[in-house]
Amino acid sequence: MRVISYNLRKHRAASELSALVADHDPDVLCLQEADTTDLPEQVGELGLANATRGNRLGLAVYYRESAYRCEATTTLELKKSLHDRVLRPAHERVLGVRLHDIDDGHDVIVASFHAAPLTALNSLRRHQIRAALAGLSDLGDHPILMVGDYNYPVFKEDLSRRMREHGYELVMSDSRTYTRYRYFRGYYDFATSVGMDISSVRTLPQGSSDHLPILVTVGALPGVRPASPEDTSVTSP
Repeated sequence: MRVISYNLRKHRAASELSALVADHDPDVLCLQEADTTDLPEQVGELGLANATRGNRLGLAVYYRESAYRCEATTTLELKKSLHDRVLRPAHERVLGVRLHDIDDGHDVIVASFHAAPLTALNSLRRHQIRAALAGLSDLGDHPILMVGDYNYPVFKEDLSRRMREHGYELVMSDSRTYTRYRYFRGYYDFATSVGMDISSVRTLPQGSSDHLPILVTVGALPGVRPASPEDTSVTSP
């Protein structure tokens, strides 16, 4: 599975999506800071699984309809930072989608994630990451991949270690993904997984956003088998 994650910088980079999908041929496209009232139902061969509705700039997930079937979606609210409470409340910081692979019968959960801004403490963002991954498991006992803007430019190695202690793999991109402010440039966009093997996280060329998109390539870990045909549980959006 090939997954692109892109923070659109207040929807400014939305016009680039068709070319991005055409150039890199992802199976899933995860967006942050998208104007959810102005998103197309289709981007190339990818259909819109769902988008958040709690605030205008939110999250969206597209998927390849010829290869996957969308079984369920969920949105999650996470612990709020002071910035969220006082300035621009962000009601939903996770959008998860459960996809059924039509060919081999596997179910996977893919999520778009946007952590609290840099004004918050790293401890709050770590709490949000763990809560997000725990909440996504409500979609079923399936492999999980969560990609997005983690807003975690410093002490990244410590974050990776902490995630491993909780049973998750966290992989950074191969080059920095945020360039807007000189003193805040760095690695912001990550991928976290459980039950999946992240083989690469590649930073793609910059467009009009202050974030560069990332392309995540993943596969199933050895021993992960397709879901049982009797497993028909679905979590409502």
